[in-house]
Amino acid sequence: MPPRGKRAQSAKEQYQEAVATYVAAGGDESVQRVITAVNSMSRKLEQWYTRQLVDLDLSHGEWSVVAQLATADGTPMTPSRLADASNVAASSMTHRLDKMTERGLVRRSPDPDNRTRVLVELTDQGWELFGAAVREANVVESDVLAGLTRKERGQLAALLEVVISSLDDLETT
Repeated sequence: MPPRGKRAQSAKEQYQEAVATYVAAGGDESVQRVITAVNSMSRKLEQWYTRQLVDLDLSHGEWSVVAQLATADGTPMTPSRLADASNVAASSMTHRLDKMTERGLVRRSPDPDNRTRVLVELTDQGWELFGAAVREANVVESDVLAGLTRKERGQLAALLEVVISSLDDLETT
């Protein structure tokens, strides 16, 4: 909480101060402006997403499972693959899947090709929850980008896609 009589900094002021601090420490201004903007926006959205998950009665870990399964093109996943994608231990994923199965969000079934494996997929209720979360998030995400035209959004997306591709290159070198 800011001291009495002093107003809280706006997001833009926080951003400008952070960029100035990084540049003063030797950072390239053009790099710091982009990275700090992306990081600041990500932090603000993450705060909103956290509140949204509470409203949906989901933990971050449960959302990770729902999102992984929804973006797997309807292909069931093994618990170990879900654990890897979520950066958690297999035992933690088992506990998470137990709770999600009880809530009717996911279904486990034997792998027809390998009887020792289990496959996990979203139930209709899980798909409904995913859709509701995406629709709610889209409202806020659209507000975040409201100052940009559709063409500018496309240009920004294309530029960020170039950056994302270069992240893959950095990981392989």
